Amino acid sequence: MATSAAPASDRAALVRAFDESRTGVRGLVESGVSAVPDIFRHPDPYSSVPLAPPGVFIPVVDLSLPTPLAAAAAAEAARDWGFFHLVNYQALVPSEYPDRLLAAVRAFNELPAPERAAHYGRAMDGGVSYSSNVDLYRSGAASWRDTIQVMFGPTQPDAERIPAVCRAEILDWDVHATAVARAVTALLCEGLGIRADTLAEESCLEGKVMVCHYYPVCPEPERTMGIVSHTDPGVLTVLAQDGVGGLQVKHTNEDGKSYWVDAKPVPGALVINVGDLLQIMSNDKYKSVEHRVVMNSHEEARVSTAIFFNPGKRGDSVFYGPLPELVSSENPPKFRNFTMSEFLGAFFKRDLASKALIEHFKI
Repeated sequence: MATSAAPASDRAALVRAFDESRTGVRGLVESGVSAVPDIFRHPDPYSSVPLAPPGVFIPVVDLSLPTPLAAAAAAEAARDWGFFHLVNYQALVPSEYPDRLLAAVRAFNELPAPERAAHYGRAMDGGVSYSSNVDLYRSGAASWRDTIQVMFGPTQPDAERIPAVCRAEILDWDVHATAVARAVTALLCEGLGIRADTLAEESCLEGKVMVCHYYPVCPEPERTMGIVSHTDPGVLTVLAQDGVGGLQVKHTNEDGKSYWVDAKPVPGALVINVGDLLQIMSNDKYKSVEHRVVMNSHEEARVSTAIFFNPGKRGDSVFYGPLPELVSSENPPKFRNFTMSEFLGAFFKRDLASKALIEHFKI
């Protein structure tokens, strides 16, 4: 039976007590909880938009195709879906990755609680943190996940602060995922009819944040979320996920009907998605779309790692907006220019589920 919402003061105390335990959602599971605690309960989380009919899948882009064909496929996927699976990228990435990374992240999260707790904290000291729910104190309901977060740019992290059990793999994956992002942004630029290195020259591969998510097994998966519906704020996201699944993408078809599509894990594939900033820079050609993670397993924890790519140049005199090459009298800008300071400030003032970020910069 669902419980009624706790008063705000009671909820704040419960959130604080959970956070101060320093063991995250994994700690709740280790304690033997048989029900989802109230602070994690989402009101009717799966009712708003229907699931896609059978046979609907996010697109696949094959990086081994001739460049014009790969660019056309990537551009079509970015326009129509905002998401795609990327396959045959192995020329850029050693064969043991990303599986080695995902195994190392799992190993950290399954260390004894006191060892994890030694790393727990919300401050990004040295560009590294391990905690549960970056918006824990702002959101209406917490989500069922714990996260290692590492800032890789524009300033490099203090590598010694990354947990030792997954340090080498996280550092390696930054290099490998950046090579993938460079190849994908080149394709997306070609799909816009602009120089392949345009986004790279705009420093869009230099501001990087990696998040390593761990979604523990859940006693009542229907009552909570792994991540609430949201869009990513940056330019591009490169996601590696294990075989458990749970990622869903909201797709609107040609008839204007929206539904959730399971981004079921494809062996050997990465997931690529467009962020809010790329939608703005492409002057609305590419779409940043809502996605979420549902809790769909009682039996096995899910592990995923995403790197969010953003511009690294962030001075008060550096402005971003629609790329000049894409703006003309026939195709005027749909968004105003802004600094990264203003953009990130707008992002951090809202909770994760807010849809208002792009609207803030529309003309």
